[in-house]
Amino acid sequence: MFRNLMYVIFVVKCLLFIWGLLGLIEYFVPSVSFGLQEVNFPAGVQLLHWLLLLLTGSIFIAGFLLRWRCTPFVTVIMYATLATLCFVETIDFNAFGGGPERFFIMAAEYLLYVLLSAYLLHASYVKQFFR
Repeated sequence: MFRNLMYVIFVVKCLLFIWGLLGLIEYFVPSVSFGLQEVNFPAGVQLLHWLLLLLTGSIFIAGFLLRWRCTPFVTVIMYATLATLCFVETIDFNAFGGGPERFFIMAAEYLLYVLLSAYLLHASYVKQFFR
């Protein structure tokens, strides 16, 4: 089961890459609308949001395909940057619709980052794959 998890992560990172790419296209070409922009975020925060999603996806995809040994560590660093941005978006700009439930969503996102980080850094299959 844990062997297949890395392939699930790969597919999710591909989707993350596509989401980030579409968000950047919509950001730079407002006439193209996918409905991805968050109106509560300032332009700089929105740009950083899409860049980090695109970068996180592309780093894992490239690292996975090349079996780059630093992929798990760099991916965890990207999770830390995404978590930091999530904190700013949630606290300062009422991400996730505002209200107190936004903190539960942020906590769930953080838990996911912790679990994925633990898997990427400690699973024997991941260590073997990226050797």
